[in-house]
Amino acid sequence: MGKRIGLEVSLSAAEAVKMANVDCIAAYPITPQTHIVEHLSELVNNGELDAEFIPVESEHSAMSVSAGVSAVGARAFTCTSSQGLSLMNEIVHIVASMRLPIVMILANRSMSGPISIWNDHTDVMSIRDCGWIQVFANNGQEVFDNVLFAYRVAESQKVMLPLIINIDGFILTHVIEPVEFWEKEQVKQYLPDFKPVYTMHPDRPVTMGGVGMPYVFSEAKVAQDEPLIQSKAEIITAWKELGDVVGRYYKPVETYRMEDAETLFVTQGSFGETVSLVVDALRNEGESVGLVMDRLWRPFPFDEFREATSQAKNLIVIDRAISYGGQGGPLAIDIRSALYKGENQPNITNFICGLAGRDVTINDFKNIYHRAMEKIKENPMEEDFEYYGVRGK
Repeated sequence: MGKRIGLEVSLSAAEAVKMANVDCIAAYPITPQTHIVEHLSELVNNGELDAEFIPVESEHSAMSVSAGVSAVGARAFTCTSSQGLSLMNEIVHIVASMRLPIVMILANRSMSGPISIWNDHTDVMSIRDCGWIQVFANNGQEVFDNVLFAYRVAESQKVMLPLIINIDGFILTHVIEPVEFWEKEQVKQYLPDFKPVYTMHPDRPVTMGGVGMPYVFSEAKVAQDEPLIQSKAEIITAWKELGDVVGRYYKPVETYRMEDAETLFVTQGSFGETVSLVVDALRNEGESVGLVMDRLWRPFPFDEFREATSQAKNLIVIDRAISYGGQGGPLAIDIRSALYKGENQPNITNFICGLAGRDVTINDFKNIYHRAMEKIKENPMEEDFEYYGVRGK
């Protein structure tokens, strides 16, 4: 068992990157991810991490540097938030199509405007379909573990795709939590050296990012989508092997107090731990309620989610982003799609809340539960959504 210490989650994430023995960090500061790259700069400067630390002039450059580093066969890391993600968006799509196994931490933050530095999931939802593997972390320990998991999966020759670890800005990034570090022997056992399938080298010339004419473009996109879908098997294997090494087993979909639960909350990210307390309180009040936490966002775990919700009568889906002009939040829309053709479909109610870091307390989640029960009783077939706690509505 490794050393267990109390540490800011951003700093523990940087320590995990150090343990992954990355070759290059492309860094541009933007709140709330800045502490991650700041600490990495200290680790490199102090000689604790033998890596190139490149302070670039923009997030677009950060992902461009990461692409170049990965293309020549080195292990690359970067991170960003919100508007920084928007600026690097062009290259985010390119590196996925080029099958470059870059790892990025996305410290989730609202997208402007109005200008906000606080947390919700609108940034990640803006690149839902960018072709990266994407996971959500509930707490600091998951962040630490999933950095090493990310390289294990992304660099697998069965996968070779970039991976995003989503962590809630401020709620996780700036909070001190107990984190168990890995021993060096555990890292060595779990994470092999990076062996790229192909690299840019003058002795073995290859073309990366070439022009795709219309007669090859569709085939190229399908060839990009198929390994993303197929990566789920390697993801599950990597989480199983992680558990075998350090004793913490992760799944694409986590559940809590599911025994005979008629109604299930569905969450992503750090809300899951708060809602688990709500589930306990409601159970004590005699309510038949449980919790489903979606950890794997892309590829979406359709089979696991259907199995987890197969006995439920009602789902209360909590979104922290708006699908503007759509019918609810992005998570709820995906869930409705996943369950569309299933038998005994549950009633689905969707609440959008916590935008830009607005507090959603245990009492708020209790109110959401009772409001959902009212809506289902009034019209069980109506699949609408509600902005929780918005003044003037």
